Amino acid sequence: MKDRVRGRWMAVAAAGVAIAAAAVMVVGTAGAGTKASCGSVTLNEQAWAGSTANTYVAKAALEKYLGCKVNITQIAEIPVYQALANGKTDAVLEDWQHVDQYKQYIDKQKTVVFGGPNGVVGHIGWFIPAYLMKEHPEFKTWKGLKGKETLFKSPESGSQGMFLGGDPSYVQKDQQLIKALGLNFKFVSVGAEPAQVARWSQLYKQHKPVIFYWYTPQYLNQEFQLAEVQLPPRFKGCVDDAKAGGDVKKYRCAYDKTIIEKVFSKKFASSGNPAFAAMKRFSWSNADQETVAKWIAGDHMKPDKAGQKWVSQNAAKVKKWFGK
Repeated sequence: MKDRVRGRWMAVAAAGVAIAAAAVMVVGTAGAGTKASCGSVTLNEQAWAGSTANTYVAKAALEKYLGCKVNITQIAEIPVYQALANGKTDAVLEDWQHVDQYKQYIDKQKTVVFGGPNGVVGHIGWFIPAYLMKEHPEFKTWKGLKGKETLFKSPESGSQGMFLGGDPSYVQKDQQLIKALGLNFKFVSVGAEPAQVARWSQLYKQHKPVIFYWYTPQYLNQEFQLAEVQLPPRFKGCVDDAKAGGDVKKYRCAYDKTIIEKVFSKKFASSGNPAFAAMKRFSWSNADQETVAKWIAGDHMKPDKAGQKWVSQNAAKVKKWFGK
């Protein structure tokens, strides 16, 4: 992932799922349609499982309810803004708050428009297995960890408890937060997301204690039963990205939540295509996205089939996108 607050969060190639993020341009945009018909619509799929889930559910819905011909581009997070501006793609259904691009393409150039939240909320936190939370309900807040850190000892942490950090490229502040909270944890990083997942999931399967940096949305949340440890409330000046440096006190707060946005080509938004109104109303939950992402990334279902399955099983929710 690129840096973002999910945090980042960043482009998530969940648990080793590699979705090509090359700038593949597919001919045919929504602007070709008339006001009364859908014609051709181009959606952009980005390089993580959640984006694939959004894209193929939208594709299935547009094909079923409007008879659209849906094309898919695979353009990375930043370059896709120029593609939207050029009319090479029509919609990005999962944008992680690219503020600089908003200023350039939405505010200044006015070639891209906001489509509103897609319903998914990104959030980073400290997580433990649900079985451990059941055994130690005091772990519902960080204060309950004090004095019991050694329960999480590992070969790497010595006499301290181990806190398993996230992918080093992700937004995080856990070393600073541990220090600010006065907890006896040693921060341990094992590398990129797949390595981290392999480590905590192994401990999970062994029914052992583990505490680690984690987030939602993530399709593995449908496979593993996890519980979040409540961190101190946010305050004015609270910081989430340790790259900012400075006093550890400013990191003494829970990670923020990220509202995931949709963005559209201005050309598509102005075309009169009924697909724009439908995609503007497109909204679903973290659990919805994680379910479809698990079908695709975890169960290896073909994306088209996964999108069609979810649309078929959630007709009432989907019909609202089409004003029905």
